[in-house]
Amino acid sequence: MITPLLLAAALQSQAIGGYSAGCLSGAQALPLTGIGYEVIRTERARYFGHPSLIDYLTHLSRAAHRAGLPALYIGDMAMQRGGPFSSGHRSHQSGLDADIWFRMGNRPIKASEKREPAEWPLVDESTYKMLPGRFGHDQLTLLRLAASAPEVDRIFVHPVIKQAVCKQAPEAAWVQKLRPWVGHFSHFHVRLHCPAGSALCVPQAPIPAGNGCGEELASWLKDKPRLPKTPSKALPMPALPAACR
Repeated sequence: MITPLLLAAALQSQAIGGYSAGCLSGAQALPLTGIGYEVIRTERARYFGHPSLIDYLTHLSRAAHRAGLPALYIGDMAMQRGGPFSSGHRSHQSGLDADIWFRMGNRPIKASEKREPAEWPLVDESTYKMLPGRFGHDQLTLLRLAASAPEVDRIFVHPVIKQAVCKQAPEAAWVQKLRPWVGHFSHFHVRLHCPAGSALCVPQAPIPAGNGCGEELASWLKDKPRLPKTPSKALPMPALPAACR
């Protein structure tokens, strides 16, 4: 539950526009370390978010810690005023998105990795197969904790990871929130609903009915879409809401 202090901050904060064409006012920074987590790639300064995202990540990390999971590594969130990144993501613009790595604190970040930590992928993109020993109890528990929160709109994962979850927990209601998407083989991408008080926030279309383990997932596994081998040029600037200008 959001604390009174965070509620007051949230009422002064605004997630504006869409997840891929928006901005953020009244952002808060996630402390770089806390109970059950560590922020990584801090030189990017992408550790800001709407207070609802800060509250979510704090509670998720503590829940994971209570469940006996190693410390979480929190990756890209948003910039201090939101808006488009120069590279890496088209979304993460309104302070409601966050990347959480499947690599955890039982595989600690070495000093030599501080600037660019190794991501520890779960899936071999070339074969579309799960790497042996990479998806287990800890990863399933983390996804369950992350997706079960009511403020979560959806979570993007690699199709092979969605397939693994469908095999182990097909009847769980939270599985519906796991959406297959290209990439996401070493982290998952949490997206929150538009928070109360953000009248200019543009929600995403609702998730289709069902757990997503049937024909939809089968089409992803058949087509096997992959990230481009050569990074694309600078991302085009989206048309931002007037409030962002």
